[in-house]
Amino acid sequence: SPMRPVIIGAGRGSRLGPETDHMPKTLVSVMGRPMLDWILDSLAEAGFARRDVVFVCGYAEDVVRARYPELTFVRNAGWESNNILLSLLSAREHLAGGFVSTYADIVYEGAVVQKLVAAPEHIVLGCDTEWRRRYVGRSQHPETDAEKLTADGRRIQRISRHIPSDEASGEFIGVMKLDGAGAAELCAAFDRAEAKHAGKVFREGRSFEKAYLIDLLQQMLETGSEMHREDTRGGYMEIDTREDLALAAGWWESRP
Repeated sequence: SPMRPVIIGAGRGSRLGPETDHMPKTLVSVMGRPMLDWILDSLAEAGFARRDVVFVCGYAEDVVRARYPELTFVRNAGWESNNILLSLLSAREHLAGGFVSTYADIVYEGAVVQKLVAAPEHIVLGCDTEWRRRYVGRSQHPETDAEKLTADGRRIQRISRHIPSDEASGEFIGVMKLDGAGAAELCAAFDRAEAKHAGKVFREGRSFEKAYLIDLLQQMLETGSEMHREDTRGGYMEIDTREDLALAAGWWESRP
């Protein structure tokens, strides 16, 4: 089966305030268009048509279904009580042929998706090497919130919010490529983690149900999985707060 893009879009994005009273975060307009349109265009640059796209929905799903009927929808029924990892795995039936997964509250260049798809390794993560410029004057979302990674060349060694900024190779952009073998490896690691930690603390004080995607990725790295990186030089931004919305155009226009 072909590689599918999977957009993890079940959450509300309450930090954007009234912007998300009636629609999920991914439909909030950034630089004149919904974030979801930016994402779909970047995926299209890597050869993925909208009909290929799997969208994991939850909050205000009817709004997304009505506006984007050409997407394939999977419902994360537990979106209010779980997090990114369980949201991605709710699309498990579509992962086996390999996939490109993406957060839904981000804007990024299509070129980095092309690089991820072209990379030969099984598990490849997008990395912004010019990430720190976006944290200057960003009061509500400090560098300590960034999902940072360290790497030896292209090979990733660690991924965690707790990596000191000066030691980080870059910020994980929330977009990654797993081929069929990589997808099988991730699903097997998920099953092992669930069997051991369901209903209990998994990593960094978070329950398994509230785990971030990077919690499982770091667990996999610690147990011998190989992951690699493809870089963008600033062609990525996350929109988490109203402050970010105000800063977005400046970030995008000033990228190297």
